Amino acid sequence: MQTIIAKQSNGEQPANEWNPGSLAAPSPTGVAENGNGNRELVEALVTSKTYREYERSFADLTGLPVALQPVETWQLPHHGKRNENPFCALISRKSRACAACLQVQEKLAEKSLDEPHTITCPVGLCDTAVPVRMSDRLIGYLQTGQLFRKKPTLEQFERAMKSVEKWGVEVDREKLKEAYFNGKVVSPREHDAAVKLLAIFAQHLAMLSNQVFIQKENSEPPVITKARTYIHEHQTEELSLAQVAKAVNMSSFYFCKMFKKVVGINFTEYVARVRIEKSKNLLLNPNLRVSEIAFEVGFQSLTHFNRVFKKILGQSPTEYRAQLLVH
Repeated sequence: MQTIIAKQSNGEQPANEWNPGSLAAPSPTGVAENGNGNRELVEALVTSKTYREYERSFADLTGLPVALQPVETWQLPHHGKRNENPFCALISRKSRACAACLQVQEKLAEKSLDEPHTITCPVGLCDTAVPVRMSDRLIGYLQTGQLFRKKPTLEQFERAMKSVEKWGVEVDREKLKEAYFNGKVVSPREHDAAVKLLAIFAQHLAMLSNQVFIQKENSEPPVITKARTYIHEHQTEELSLAQVAKAVNMSSFYFCKMFKKVVGINFTEYVARVRIEKSKNLLLNPNLRVSEIAFEVGFQSLTHFNRVFKKILGQSPTEYRAQLLVH
């Protein structure tokens, strides 16, 4: 079984042998340990109006499926979705075929930690994953695929059928053949354009995830809700963990542990995110200097503000403002 792994660049796909080993859930290096937090965050993004509109528009424009998957997921991204490849829909009825597809997804996740990658599966279909990050934390992947990058041949179909037979898929051969040749064919240039659209949207989702993260208050203890409220009310002041812990009548030690467990990040990072979120609104005002905004939202130095802003949003405050003014 040969799987081609490609770094997304000018449509080129250098071949690379891969012999799938044991079947295991994706666990790429460097992924944050807070799996439940990632899943909840991605779920919130997927149900957002922004994502739903993008998903519909992308599908209408390209005729391809698209999915947003958390890093810890253990399911086929396009199964049962709009624009699912008809051949994939037929063979996914067999567990061994699903296992082979999931192994491809695992490898794709491992290769897409920092930038888009494309994999060609054993039956000749391409799948692409684009990483979505919140600050330095990988939370999921935007995925598209189940496509041919050139018109499939009869020889290619025969090779695919050998895999299908090995997986024990019991579907009429002519039905499989019809489904295979009805698969979406996308030129390398069109594919590159589609991946660039996903990469741009991944950046947008990264910004949106910060808003969702700050607003997320799902079944949290009242003491944490009270702490969040206190932080928002005093975000422009010098805030310490001890100060907030005292405001909610907890010891600093237990408040620190509880806040990190419930919220998913530590107190210092949360306060920084709240301040950055407010600064984004202030940057809409071209009459305010970046230095004024930094101190207005609670940062004690412009350098610190610039550093934290870029870490969370991936660009400097000046770059972010210029992008807003363009649009």
